[in-house]
Amino acid sequence: MTVPPSSLPLPLSSSPLFDHVERHRDAFLERLFAYLRMPSISAHGTGIAETADFLEGLLGGMGLAVERLETPGWPVIVGRRSGPAGTPTVLLYGHYDVQPPDPIERWVSPPFEPEIRDGRIYARGAGDNKGQHFAQLLALETLLAVDGGLPCSVIVVLEGEEEIGSPHIAEVVRANRDRLRADLVITSDGPVHESGRPTVELGVRGVLSFELRARGANRDLHSGNFGGIAPNPIWTLVHLLGTMKDASGDISIEGFHDGIISPSDAELEAIARLPLDLAGSMAALGIDHLDAPAGRGYYERLMAFPTLTINGLHGGYGGPGSKTVLPSEAVAKCDARLVVDQDPDAVFAAIIAHVARHAPGVEVIHQGAMAPSKTPIDSPFVAPVLAGVRAAAGEEPLLVPAMGGSLPEYVWTKVLGVPALVVPYANHDEDNHAPNENIEVARFFGGIKTGIAVLVELGTVSGGGVDA
Repeated sequence: MTVPPSSLPLPLSSSPLFDHVERHRDAFLERLFAYLRMPSISAHGTGIAETADFLEGLLGGMGLAVERLETPGWPVIVGRRSGPAGTPTVLLYGHYDVQPPDPIERWVSPPFEPEIRDGRIYARGAGDNKGQHFAQLLALETLLAVDGGLPCSVIVVLEGEEEIGSPHIAEVVRANRDRLRADLVITSDGPVHESGRPTVELGVRGVLSFELRARGANRDLHSGNFGGIAPNPIWTLVHLLGTMKDASGDISIEGFHDGIISPSDAELEAIARLPLDLAGSMAALGIDHLDAPAGRGYYERLMAFPTLTINGLHGGYGGPGSKTVLPSEAVAKCDARLVVDQDPDAVFAAIIAHVARHAPGVEVIHQGAMAPSKTPIDSPFVAPVLAGVRAAAGEEPLLVPAMGGSLPEYVWTKVLGVPALVVPYANHDEDNHAPNENIEVARFFGGIKTGIAVLVELGTVSGGGVDA
């Protein structure tokens, strides 16, 4: 796909919008730091109410109409501002909750005391996701300050439960579908491509998490006195897992692959254009071969094929030395990454049926799910978004048909029924979810400029105009 010329004035240094960002660098950083100091840990409930209050005040102070949508969990904050008639309505999604900072001892600086080291901002939430959606908000603020309005209508949706699986966002959107009507959704989350090139992603894989639990005797037993008498639940799970994925690497659960839509020729061409240093990537991971099955391309593995992963296998004794025990219970924690258009409920039903056939005594426990999502590569919004990213970054963006991980993008494409794109701002090594999470200072400010440029480009698209 050829990226069209930008509507922004070039060179970029001459843009009053970008000049405004440069003049306010110190103030923007100070405000980001104040936001990052708020813990907002959804798993614990820490700081959530205070952060939601802060965002209500921030959006209202920018001149957006603000709503607080309550859920059985943490609230969703919504802001809206209309642009010129006939322009698209763009919904900007982000999440204000963060992961717990544990293990604290591995942080070089305290997780909620932001610090700049070697050109990077270190703090929990710096990359995931406060730094990225705050850049979006500063883009709106800049447009309002310099131009006195927005180039298109905008709805901001900030969720407080993404880090615990977004359990309520779908029902919030269903209940408020008319109030959240938009022409396009943009999420800025996750890292850019490992090459450092700016990235636009059209989809995400879904995920299904589940647990397999096998039981033997009513207590742990002596392996000599009872071995061969009482069933070993670890062997039960080992044999069961062996029927779920064969030695060649193919997932062998009947019905698991139902609904899969293969990539289009245009998507395969986009995948082929992605830069890849396979040897370097393998060396960085400390591996000398890719997982089975053989014959699949690196990116095709992440975008076009589902996976079945054993996250952990637990039971019996794992301490030093030996203990000749016959365990009474064993647990396998698993996840499946799903591609378009697999249905997580149908896949889980297939797993239950498979277990019932091969190991009827094993319990299957649902742990959570998120559907996959993909926006067609020929969506009329793809070209202007690519043009905006290019204008801000000064280089051609990479178009990625789908990312390997999971985000609640299905809420927009399947529930709201609109195209949804991911435009990440963070560096590839942001260490999100880990100690020393970070975002490069340059990428934070690049995110503000990208947000500006993308909205300016979308303001030139005709045929939208859902009233925000």
